Amino acid sequence: MPWLLALVAYLLGSLSFAVLLSRWLRTGDPRLAGSGNPGATNMLRLAGRKAATLTLLGDLLKGLLPVLLARLAELPLQQQAWIGLAAVLGHLYPLYFRFRGGKGVATAAGMLLALYWPAALLAAAAWLLTFALTRISSLAALVATPLTLPLLAWQQPTALLPVTLLAALIVWRHRSNLRDLYAGRERHF
Repeated sequence: MPWLLALVAYLLGSLSFAVLLSRWLRTGDPRLAGSGNPGATNMLRLAGRKAATLTLLGDLLKGLLPVLLARLAELPLQQQAWIGLAAVLGHLYPLYFRFRGGKGVATAAGMLLALYWPAALLAAAAWLLTFALTRISSLAALVATPLTLPLLAWQQPTALLPVTLLAALIVWRHRSNLRDLYAGRERHF
């Protein structure tokens, strides 16, 4: 059962709502414009608030639903976390879109929301505060995700390894943003 749910999670995670919405709205492929990232932030820049909100909700749900299914199947918390990570991997490296995906922030938020909601709340608060102070979405994501690790180590240690890998993947996917932040070139809102 865990392997089947992980496969379903990966396939669900591989649905790129930004790409699908851009095709439906005829706004152009977000992987070819703006930041080149098929995520809510780039959709906001390219197609507006409605497209960005729908992208955010779709990406959030594809991280949330697999973990909830794993919980319904009464799998242990650690297996739920691995299944959530499979959904995020699908978003990062989508099967349906030549393995060219997003940065995983919204899908990770959905995973955390289903896995342990206080961690998702902490990440959301850290993201909002960082964004309000800097107006830089990538920096907010880079601060928010790793910040959940001490809370999980204290409250949900069995989920710590998969969520640590999740945080490392998000930092890895933001490596170009880190270079731009260091050089003072990162985009602001």
